[in-house]
Amino acid sequence: MAEKDAVKGKEAPGEKGYRTPGLRGVNSTTMFRAFNPELFIKPNKPVMVFGVVTITLCVGYLGYMHAMKENDQQLYEAMDSEGEKYMRRKTSKWD
Repeated sequence: MAEKDAVKGKEAPGEKGYRTPGLRGVNSTTMFRAFNPELFIKPNKPVMVFGVVTITLCVGYLGYMHAMKENDQQLYEAMDSEGEKYMRRKTSKWD
């Protein structure tokens, strides 16, 4: 195969002058690669999209739960005639 490419004037990717871009082509230790895999693994777009959607949904759900908790609490800070603040349960005019 390399002979056919050389005859046509093309070089195969493994021949001279070819370098792998980024840190994937650099000589490094196995420990360095184990602790820094994001430098050597090609980006996987479907996994990135899944991760971003998942994190967004989790944060949205936590925000929703927080809003529901605040609405359900039914306590507010009141001040008596002497100027002291205290927490009071919300009451209706109908109670």
